[in-house]
Amino acid sequence: MSLRHRLISSGFDVIAALGLHRIAAPLTRGVGAIVMFHHVRPTGPETFAPNKALEITPAFLEASILRLRQSGYRIVTMDEAIAVLRERSGGPPVAVLTFDDGYRDNVEWALPVLDRHQAPATVYVTTGFADRTARLWWLELEEAIRHLDRVEVDIGGDRVELPAVGTAEKREAFAAISRRLRRGPEDQLLSTIAELCGRAGVDGRTLVERECLNWPAIEALSQHPLITIGSHTVTHPMLAKHAEAKVLEELRHAKQMLEEHTGRPVRHVAYPIGDPSSAGPRDFALAAQAGYLSGVTTRPGLLYCGHANHPMALPRVSIDGRYQSGACLDILLSGVAFAVWNRGRRIDVT
Repeated sequence: MSLRHRLISSGFDVIAALGLHRIAAPLTRGVGAIVMFHHVRPTGPETFAPNKALEITPAFLEASILRLRQSGYRIVTMDEAIAVLRERSGGPPVAVLTFDDGYRDNVEWALPVLDRHQAPATVYVTTGFADRTARLWWLELEEAIRHLDRVEVDIGGDRVELPAVGTAEKREAFAAISRRLRRGPEDQLLSTIAELCGRAGVDGRTLVERECLNWPAIEALSQHPLITIGSHTVTHPMLAKHAEAKVLEELRHAKQMLEEHTGRPVRHVAYPIGDPSSAGPRDFALAAQAGYLSGVTTRPGLLYCGHANHPMALPRVSIDGRYQSGACLDILLSGVAFAVWNRGRRIDVT
């Protein structure tokens, strides 16, 4: 675990030990929470798993649903949550369960849990994954480094050479390369990772086929009474790095394709990556222009009444696979960790 995540873990321990989340909750809890998941599946045997944050077990999903309800949350659809924000009518806090990207395990492992507890959820689908034309570049990078003993790439004119023999070296190489690539243009990120995959013998299309739902599965999922299908763009780009025309096309075309395949309106979008460097005010405005009623980010936070004025820039509670515990979930739902992280600011749309 990196120094950053050791500090986060220590912070959770301190808050839990002092009971600060229980003391602060009346002031920081808000009117609801949009909870973000990605993969739901049993833990695998791999020791090199740099994308572990994106993965929880079915048992923890079930525990999270139970914890939400025991904490007084009413689990609702995204449409219902938007209505609660608009009406500002009080009542118990609401929670929306969201799943990004459109993974096969959402149907295989998450859906039975949702069924068992009659918990509605929104699945944000990247249409290019369904078409097998978009790339899971973060997984491609993981698989390439898994197969290489040394990573050598040019990034922005700089030659980067890193050993990658054991698990520790592979983790360091993944962190260093992904950090450098995320800061630069997206075409550079994609071409560099493609180069590494070529050397390692990794087929990106095969990874998408293995991990992601196809169109027939998405169409079937859309008919489930608990599931709302939302948009996660066509190619999963960091929107803020692209021209306005490209962003609008990503948003409009994904919505159109999903509506054609499911026969249902698609009203909600999740911005890929979703942090301030990947989606900002311009992109929120373009999402509204494309016809969406809400947009969710990965900016950390709970829902407050003021978010009724900013439905295209909603925060989420990210469930990190490295912190799968009821105590951590309680702290996140209390809002105290977000109050510290956001320095007391409840609304972040800049």
